[in-house]
Amino acid sequence: MRRCYLVCYDISDAKRLRKVFKTMKGYGEHWQYSIFFCVLKDIERVRLQGKLESIVNAREDQIMIVDLGSNEEKARESTEVIGKRLEQIDERLLVF
Repeated sequence: MRRCYLVCYDISDAKRLRKVFKTMKGYGEHWQYSIFFCVLKDIERVRLQGKLESIVNAREDQIMIVDLGSNEEKARESTEVIGKRLEQIDERLLVF
């Protein structure tokens, strides 16, 4: 069974930030600079968390994994966007 998650991160070191970003690209949709929407099986979530834990410095960085439930349609609909529409960010424009 898959569940929807919002993964948000604040990483203080540029090298770790790039590693977290690359890891997250393999697991979900890039919604904003440090926010991904993921639809994951339980084992995928465990693997993702393990990879992220191996990258971050627990004293300096923070990652939040928010469980939005199992209904992907409702999870997407529950997201309110104020301002510009939610769209893919062109990774080629990111400067780290």
